Amino acid sequence: MFVDSHCHLDFPDLAEREDEIVAAMRDKHVNNALCISVTLENFPRVLAVAERHEGFFATVGVHPDNQDVEEPDVARLVALAAHPKVVGIGETGLDYYWHKDEPEWQRQRFRTHIRAARECDKPLIIHTRAAAADTLRLMREEGARECGGVMHCFTESREVAEAALDLGFYISFSGIVTFRNAADLKEVAKFVPLDRMLIETDSPYLAPMPHRGKKNEPAWVVHVAEEIARLRSEPVEHIAAVTRENFFRLFRHAHSD
Repeated sequence: MFVDSHCHLDFPDLAEREDEIVAAMRDKHVNNALCISVTLENFPRVLAVAERHEGFFATVGVHPDNQDVEEPDVARLVALAAHPKVVGIGETGLDYYWHKDEPEWQRQRFRTHIRAARECDKPLIIHTRAAAADTLRLMREEGARECGGVMHCFTESREVAEAALDLGFYISFSGIVTFRNAADLKEVAKFVPLDRMLIETDSPYLAPMPHRGKKNEPAWVVHVAEEIARLRSEPVEHIAAVTRENFFRLFRHAHSD
């Protein structure tokens, strides 16, 4: 059985097809999914998806790209994370690709999430884009090792992967690893220890081959597993089993069916 460790089923492109999407997941043996929060305003929708389906879980957090939204503080995040379906803090991190001025508000928001994760003892889901050095620096400064977490939709270098692994974090691969022009990322997927790896879709974004260009959905996480299996010369069933085990080890407040 497969786990989609990062998806956005509350987004309009998927929410209007929720029953169809869940049925397709079950058909492909994708029995678990982590529904990711990107704003506090929309957190109730994320939680509602997780509550409607057995084997689904949620996170609470504010994405680093989102401005003009409710700004979280530690107490608010910890309070929302007390719900039994909430198993992680995030999506959080830094994104200097869209915010090229390297804003201090992003760094402060990231620090807030790390502190909340440490306080409630739930792992972080980290987004980093064009900001790897600062992301790792803040992780070290704020003691992110204590709560652990995952570098989601990983697209960075082997050196960044090594640094994150040294901090006790997991590395998650999305449909990008199936792209023909992702040679460097394929090498990272061969390097990361299998017991520290997760797979995800980041639905509705980044549909894997052979669906590239379409709206992504959790059932297609199988293609991510198939590509990693090919790269590592492993049976896909083994990749599915190990990444599932890793998910429930990291997200220790989640309960497998």
